[in-house]
Amino acid sequence: MKIHSLTKEEVFQTLVTSENGLTEEEAKKRFTEFGPNEIEELGKTPLFIKFIKQFTHFLAILLWIGACLAILSESLHPGEGMLTLGLAITGVIFINAIFTFIQEYRAEKAVEKLKLLLPFHVKVVREGKVKEIPAREVVPGDLILLSEGDKVPADSRLIETKFLMVNNAPLTGESESVPLDTSPYTGDLIQSKNILFAGTTVVSGSGKGIVFATGMRTEFGRIAQLTGTVSSGLSPLQKEIIKITRVIAVLATATGAIFFLIGHFIGRTFWENFLFAIGIIVANVPEGLLPTVTLSLAMGSQRMAKRKALIKTLTSVETLGAVSVICTDKTGTLTQNKMSVKRVISLDESKKIENQPSIFTVALLCNNTKEIEGDLKGDPTEIALYKAAIDSIGHLDSERVKEFPFDFDRKRMSTINNLYGKNFILTKGAPESILSVCSHFLINSEITSLDTSIRERVSLFNHSLMDEGLRVLAFAFKEIKSSEEIIVAEDAEKDMVFLGLIGLEDPPRPEVPEAIKKCREAGIRIIMITGDGSRTALAIANEIGLVKGEPVIIEGNEFLKMSDDELRDILSKEEVIFSRMTPKYKLRVVNILKEEGERVAVTGDGVNDAPALKRADIGIAMGISGTDVAKEAADMILLDDNFATIVNAIEEGRTVYENIRKFISYIFSSNIPEIVPYLAYVLFRIPLPLTIMQILAVDLGTDMLPALALGAEKPSSGIMKTPPRSPKERLLTFPLLIRAYLFLGPIEATAGLFGFFYVLNLYGWQWGQMLESSNIIYLQATTACLTAIIVTQVANVFACRSFKESIFSLGIFSNRLIFIGLTFEILLQFFIVYHPLGNKIFSTYPISLNIWLILLPFAFLLFFAEEMRKLIYRKVLK
Repeated sequence: MKIHSLTKEEVFQTLVTSENGLTEEEAKKRFTEFGPNEIEELGKTPLFIKFIKQFTHFLAILLWIGACLAILSESLHPGEGMLTLGLAITGVIFINAIFTFIQEYRAEKAVEKLKLLLPFHVKVVREGKVKEIPAREVVPGDLILLSEGDKVPADSRLIETKFLMVNNAPLTGESESVPLDTSPYTGDLIQSKNILFAGTTVVSGSGKGIVFATGMRTEFGRIAQLTGTVSSGLSPLQKEIIKITRVIAVLATATGAIFFLIGHFIGRTFWENFLFAIGIIVANVPEGLLPTVTLSLAMGSQRMAKRKALIKTLTSVETLGAVSVICTDKTGTLTQNKMSVKRVISLDESKKIENQPSIFTVALLCNNTKEIEGDLKGDPTEIALYKAAIDSIGHLDSERVKEFPFDFDRKRMSTINNLYGKNFILTKGAPESILSVCSHFLINSEITSLDTSIRERVSLFNHSLMDEGLRVLAFAFKEIKSSEEIIVAEDAEKDMVFLGLIGLEDPPRPEVPEAIKKCREAGIRIIMITGDGSRTALAIANEIGLVKGEPVIIEGNEFLKMSDDELRDILSKEEVIFSRMTPKYKLRVVNILKEEGERVAVTGDGVNDAPALKRADIGIAMGISGTDVAKEAADMILLDDNFATIVNAIEEGRTVYENIRKFISYIFSSNIPEIVPYLAYVLFRIPLPLTIMQILAVDLGTDMLPALALGAEKPSSGIMKTPPRSPKERLLTFPLLIRAYLFLGPIEATAGLFGFFYVLNLYGWQWGQMLESSNIIYLQATTACLTAIIVTQVANVFACRSFKESIFSLGIFSNRLIFIGLTFEILLQFFIVYHPLGNKIFSTYPISLNIWLILLPFAFLLFFAEEMRKLIYRKVLK
């Protein structure tokens, strides 16, 4: 079926549909037959393969080598306990693989859920009525309606167009927009001018089309079948975590090898030294770090979604925390996007104009507002004009013959309408743009020449309205004999009759002033980029507290004349407003800011905003007013179009990054009490205070849930009162390592060795005396060492909740997940210490309550030592 070669009537006949669209019953039948309109995700790694990959990464290979050597040593030297060690290391590999797989699976599912929060909708005609349905429910034969900014949901044959232009870049790679029409075409389908392809976008104009292919049957679907999908890759933070894990693994291996040689020189056996080397590797490597970080980012994304910020990729969560400049629109972001007509200024004072358009006639007819199922759909400005016009003059019987859509170069929109038996060009737009094409004005129902004095009078009216913070539009008309001669807007929009001005109010959002104050305190600059006049922009900026002094205001015509160096100098100023700007100018602003080392967030909602949204570090699209194109290009979508939500998301981004550091500090602190027993074992010829299985009980057991609870910590009070972090700043900083390895870790190590030696001395152990691994005294001593680490890690959770603030100012019970994690940690330790199965797996033996009580002071020591460090830090900071 060569659908592109058929006439309109043949298309209806072939697809068994009509201008009234399908019936609901027929649509359901076709949905059952053809399935949902979705591109299946091809090339997606099966779950089984993902699970297998957990056994082949760098750390896993290291542990496999260790396990094989241990099992080999058991076969060569039976009775050394190497088989148990080999099985234990194999168990570690499996536990780590299962844990990592589960965490990554949960993170992936969390991202999929976020995508479902913003379904892709399309307008269709069914049973003669226009309705919005999810794009996945579109079926062959559906009559779809498309306008500027829409994404095409399925391959469709055009039956009606009005100056329709599309961007076929997703399909052809060509960035130039293509004009379309309805004429039959006999060439290749892909080159046809009457076909809309799924995945492409409408750049301007509007049109109607009949869907002839959905889902994998579309051209886009066929390409997907051939190429599969491309992996999104790892975020910079995830790459850094992998790098950290590898570096630590290499260092641990090198340390193990060095102490293996030291043990050899001081006379220990090969197998004793081998046991030690494996222990050092297992103790040093943070096995659960990467999956914990991934899940923390996913949890952060879900929290942002609850605050009306939809994050499309996990990478964006970490990038948000580093944003230093926000380039924001005014309308709908800083303001409520609830337009209403506030003032009308007409030069004509006559009560009624016979057979001639009035200012409200143009407001009503040069307008694309649609009434759909009792609701008004369209641009908020046009809806406000439509309402005011209906209230003033009611509905008019008029036929629209042509339309010249608004564009940012002309700054106006025109239609040709048949009204009162005549043809009129009706135009609305920016006052300076409308005045430039007017040669006359209407006064006392008479058309009079527009002289300089009247132009100055109009300019004064315009300025007075803008000073009130109103968006001002001007209106004009012209009678013509025939519309056939007029092909382009330039032919229509000249020698027009000026009618007057309308001032529209869009009140600021009440949350915005507080959000702007937060940004100032956080060292984030806000640059307003608006299409409104400079006076309107300044009035709103003053009202919301965006400017405090005398801001630099640059209008679009000045902007075009500026060199990059001049623009760079302007952008270095503290308070900058760009007015009468077009979206395509945003890209230049973003480029200059990025060249200066700024991390830029940009808001946008239109087709022309897409390049700037893509170029920015964080592109932010509007969820309510944004076009599909803008949403596709953005990294984050505001579900409420609210500027305050951007600030909330930045706060959440900073919090996620800070929380990752918190649980890294918590996890790394327990490495020292795991390493020190092995050093003491080699250097001082004492029984091994902590077994490998007991280390694993900490790393993959008791530490996991408390670490995740730290990942859910609320924003600290000062998080939005510090400058943005540098993108070069590393996750693992020197102060963090000092705190974990040289401050908190040694306290835990001291507690562990104290517990070990306390139990040995309790039963009369003599220095240098080696004990069998099955000796009850030895088992109790290692149990005490393990218990000491767990007890101090309980205190460490509270210590790590903030690097600066006291736990008492945070509120001990403010993070309830901490207590869930600690409950799990303590119950697991009770199982390890007091249950026969726990004793068997982890080589432990029950200890008395007295030993727990003796170890408790070390928890208090760690807790109050960290509180004292924070106090000193705060005093020095002041």
